[in-house]
Amino acid sequence: MTLLVKICGLSTPETLDAALDAGADLVGFVFFPASPRHLTLSQARALGARVRGRAVKVALSVNADDATLAAVVETLRPDLLQLHGSEPPERVAAVRRRFGLPVMKVVAIAGPSDLDVAADYAAVADRLLFDAHPPRDATRPGGLGQKFDWRLLQGVESRVPFMLSGGLDAENVGDALALTRAAGVDVSSGVERAPGEKDPDKVRAFIRAARQAWASFTASKQASIA
Repeated sequence: MTLLVKICGLSTPETLDAALDAGADLVGFVFFPASPRHLTLSQARALGARVRGRAVKVALSVNADDATLAAVVETLRPDLLQLHGSEPPERVAAVRRRFGLPVMKVVAIAGPSDLDVAADYAAVADRLLFDAHPPRDATRPGGLGQKFDWRLLQGVESRVPFMLSGGLDAENVGDALALTRAAGVDVSSGVERAPGEKDPDKVRAFIRAARQAWASFTASKQASIA
């Protein structure tokens, strides 16, 4: 198994190219007006065209209706839909059927009971993304640089692959992977110089740190087997 690295909230050609050139497996585009990373459809069309099959295109939405999702799908031609709101399992299943695309559902984690909720989503989604619960006064559910107790994911079993998000950066991604052994990591604010403004150097550093950490785990595992 190889580690998947996702850079989310990309909004300029420069930062998108930095992520692609550094080897990001997934690139995320945000369609949520409350976010500083929100894209218009025309922006999304131009950025999506630059990907050219080099990475999985992910469209992030928050409690979006079918009309909004249809416009995003038609414009971006995403490979994966990321539902980052309070969509219940029934809505996740409906979106998956309606658009014929794989769906990644974000599950906010604050305590062990949240993992029970994750099991319900695992029955209808293709992938899960574990993120931190936003503060009560937050205006958006993610991209806030908040961490949760990664130890909660130690030994967790899921019927679908899961990724880790929330407060990650180049300095701590290795520790996060060591604790969770997540199949993928997702970063947004951790590679920014200001909210919504990605830093190409931080993007490259994050991808490099994640790859190095995963390579170290893999080497250690192979050595123990030998």
